Amino acid sequence: MIDREQASAALDDINEMVQRVRQSRIYQISSVVIIMWGVVLVLAYIANYTWPRQGYTVWTVANLTGLVISVAIGVITNARSGIQPFPIRSLLTFVLIGAFGVFCSVVLGHFGSRQIITFWALYGMLFYAIAGLWFGYAFIVIALCTSALTLIGYYYIGAAFLLWMAVVHGGGLVLGGLWMRRSS
Repeated sequence: MIDREQASAALDDINEMVQRVRQSRIYQISSVVIIMWGVVLVLAYIANYTWPRQGYTVWTVANLTGLVISVAIGVITNARSGIQPFPIRSLLTFVLIGAFGVFCSVVLGHFGSRQIITFWALYGMLFYAIAGLWFGYAFIVIALCTSALTLIGYYYIGAAFLLWMAVVHGGGLVLGGLWMRRSS
């Protein structure tokens, strides 16, 4: 027979294990999405560098591709878990984030190409940092490192800024996603 203190300690151990499994599962799923977005961003930055006049088209295609793949990953993950098959809340979250970002950067901001690239990188990392407050420090580390390197590039990297961003933003997400997979 166990006493009240032993039972409480056992429940605390179980609670801690549940939290670890939950974080591990979140890292496993999120890492796939983060790596995918990293690859999409690397390709988009390189395409934008190669064809600067097609930047709007490059980024529209890249963002729609990333959105479709993210939703597909959500559908597959949810189907395997027995949850509602279509992640409507995730889709609506992406749409709201995107709409607000477009409003700020195009309607209010009237940014140049360098400023808009920096805005979107920092704006995206804001949501990684917020996710880190809820789901684990890896998101915060990814956000802080990418944001710092983005600002360094903005102020100190000249004509190769898009290539810099391919490495630090896209490559940073790939490395961060791989780190999360290893940590889960």
